[in-house]
Amino acid sequence: MNFYKSSILKPYLTTHTLAPENQETPIHHIKRWVTPRKYVYRRNHFSYPTLTPNFFLLSVEGKVKHPLIFNFNTLLSMPSTTAAMVLECSGNKRSYFDPKVYGEQWKDGAISQGIWKGVPLRHLLTLAGLESSVKEVVFEGHDYGPRTDLEGIFSYARSLPLDKALHPDTLIAYELNGKPIPFKHGYPLRLIVPQWYGMASVKWLKRITVIDHEFRGPFQAIDYVYYPHKEDNSEKRPVTNIHVNSTIQQPMPYQLLDTGTHKISGIAYSGEGKIQEVKLSFDGGKTWDSANLKEPYNSPYSWTFWDYTWKVNEKGEYIIMSRAKDSKGNIQPLKAEWNRRGYGYNAIYAIKVKVE
Repeated sequence: MNFYKSSILKPYLTTHTLAPENQETPIHHIKRWVTPRKYVYRRNHFSYPTLTPNFFLLSVEGKVKHPLIFNFNTLLSMPSTTAAMVLECSGNKRSYFDPKVYGEQWKDGAISQGIWKGVPLRHLLTLAGLESSVKEVVFEGHDYGPRTDLEGIFSYARSLPLDKALHPDTLIAYELNGKPIPFKHGYPLRLIVPQWYGMASVKWLKRITVIDHEFRGPFQAIDYVYYPHKEDNSEKRPVTNIHVNSTIQQPMPYQLLDTGTHKISGIAYSGEGKIQEVKLSFDGGKTWDSANLKEPYNSPYSWTFWDYTWKVNEKGEYIIMSRAKDSKGNIQPLKAEWNRRGYGYNAIYAIKVKVE
């Protein structure tokens, strides 16, 4: 085997920080419907927790008629559901906001797609018996640590409105791509929430608490909120559904190309509907050509691969733009809605290339 040849053909995660670990999927080189586990992006607020026997117990408490504690093996024996879905950090593409915002400067790779298997959350809630006053369900992970803006130690905890908690594909997951979830992605139990950004899918799940009021934990009320104004909190709203989006995977930004025929390829996805079309422009958005959509993975939450054959005979610099539209009528905007924490970037994707 030619060691040099085999090694250079393997992409690597792109590292932003190591403590806590935050690394991007090499999305420009992922051509599979299912992202290999070693290439799934990593997003953490704290250092990894220390695995103990308590990780294999999950309590359901609060406004329920029968508080319960489930052990791992019991969950494995329950009716299960499998769902393939996009998992995207709400800060994906944050580095493209103008003006710039603070936070991890993700480019395009805080996104992956996996096949998750687990017990539908609504099954556990049914067993526990919900009281009539229930409004939200809170999920607490085993990871914890300090924040820069508040004093004290905080666990990572998020809530879902009751209707989303009862969604048939909201899962207490224990498998990713046919194997136990890797520890760095939430083993042994992780909440998986379809259609929503990844902050909702709490890792290392410890406790489920059913409440009759609005949850105000810092990762709910401070973080993962759209603040459209720089100086005040007016018109704020929570981050929820994944925005319609597309990414050009090949060619790469600022790549040198020769004249002739080139295949432009990429992905498109949305949290509200299936991708209906992807169009490309080479003249600054004056005209648009339709890309070829590949048959999507058999899941309503899957991304869609697309490609386009580009014949270019004139040398020069070009801007290639991609714009996706979903079945709900959502279209990528020319400019993303700026917000001071940099969530939900989904502007028309654009790269520059030079033909020599």
